[in-house]
Amino acid sequence: MDIQHTTLLVIGGGPGGYITAIRAAQLGIATTLIEGEQLGGTCLNVGCIPSKAMIHAAEAFHQAHHFMGDSTLGIHVEGARIDIGQTVRWKDGIVARLTGGVGALLKKHGVKVVKGWATIVDGKTVDVTKDQADTKPVRIQGEHIVLATGSVELGLPGMPFGGRVISSTQALSPDSIPKKLVVVGGGYIGLELGLVYRKLGSDVTVVEAQDRVLPLYDEELTKPVAASLRKLGVQVQLGSKVQGLNSAGDAVRVQDAAGRESELAADQVLVAIGRVPHTHGWGLEKLMLAMNGRAVKIDDQCRTSMRNVWAIGDLTGEPMLAHRAMAQGEMVAEIISGKRRHFAPAAIAAVCFTDPEVVVAGQTPTDAAKAGLDCITAQFPFAANGRAMTLESTDGFVRVVARRDNHRIVGWQAVGAGVSELSTAFSHSLEMGATLEDVAGTIHAHPTLGEAVQEAVLRALGHALHI
Repeated sequence: MDIQHTTLLVIGGGPGGYITAIRAAQLGIATTLIEGEQLGGTCLNVGCIPSKAMIHAAEAFHQAHHFMGDSTLGIHVEGARIDIGQTVRWKDGIVARLTGGVGALLKKHGVKVVKGWATIVDGKTVDVTKDQADTKPVRIQGEHIVLATGSVELGLPGMPFGGRVISSTQALSPDSIPKKLVVVGGGYIGLELGLVYRKLGSDVTVVEAQDRVLPLYDEELTKPVAASLRKLGVQVQLGSKVQGLNSAGDAVRVQDAAGRESELAADQVLVAIGRVPHTHGWGLEKLMLAMNGRAVKIDDQCRTSMRNVWAIGDLTGEPMLAHRAMAQGEMVAEIISGKRRHFAPAAIAAVCFTDPEVVVAGQTPTDAAKAGLDCITAQFPFAANGRAMTLESTDGFVRVVARRDNHRIVGWQAVGAGVSELSTAFSHSLEMGATLEDVAGTIHAHPTLGEAVQEAVLRALGHALHI
């Protein structure tokens, strides 16, 4: 068998994997990247990017319908329709440009990309096949192996994907818009896509086992989202568990907290109950790595329990965020090159692109209390922000959490239209160890949503100027 050799072998071409490969190549490390599907992984192909494209398209269509009625802006349109096929083609065009760009960057930096499916042989060796029928694998050996295989969608026992039951991947490329859609799961994926379909015209019902939507976020942050769901006509069934499809296959059987069972008619059922590390089907078990539940266990340098085998991104568990994987990958490449690095971010911001959006960075008031910190908490409502008024988006607020003793900021949260763009400012202040006085003394441009950041801090200091 012909054996290829490289210094660094990266398995997986998602955000974590391709960043690892690019940075390693920049540092002069001979690098080979293996990817069985499209470069860019889940994020660029069937996750972050296409979902945000569909969210934008759905919002534009929703606004067009809004202008068919009475409008405070004085805008009136005669009618609105959507060609969903064209919408999907537009979304796919964005994906193609981005994934093509990744390929070009890898080529520019001299990374060897091998198209195929990797199977672990040992801690330095993998076999790569084009498909399951391929009987002549390519064997590649590397001094270092980076595992960046990402995550997979979690299915619902007794209701496998297929027919009326769709995954988030399928939901991003619809042939048509179903009249009735049942979404199983009230987390960020379910709500983001549920809102897309509602704004495109579907009757949407969300079924969530917990007692509120977005159960991983604190209740104060999720209230504006719940209110928006009601306003948009999304039905939400909380404290309920899905039992499967009925015998006819045209309705979802749901059991509430009291044990009562009912049926929800559905043309399609979107199962969005989460993702799990992609650990099966490519020989990972041969390495006998230490695990942390379903995830590969790593240290603060992304080292696994086997020497020169590294793991990054979703494979290593929560938080499953593309920007975390990218930061880990860059660090690993630099460590392999001889630099001294550790993965110890002050905070990793998480964004939920619902309507309105939600951002969390650092510690919430509850987190701080559990950590034994005596903190000041203050928030500023967008109802008092001029830019929010001009955008007709005054729901929500910015909240700051800071230590009482030295005023060091330990957390930021926000809910409102466009607050995803505040996440960078939040991360900057936390990473740089900013105090309330640092942010208060920074001149914020007017009129912007970012002024709410400064006003929240001023309120924490006891002298807010606009409330």
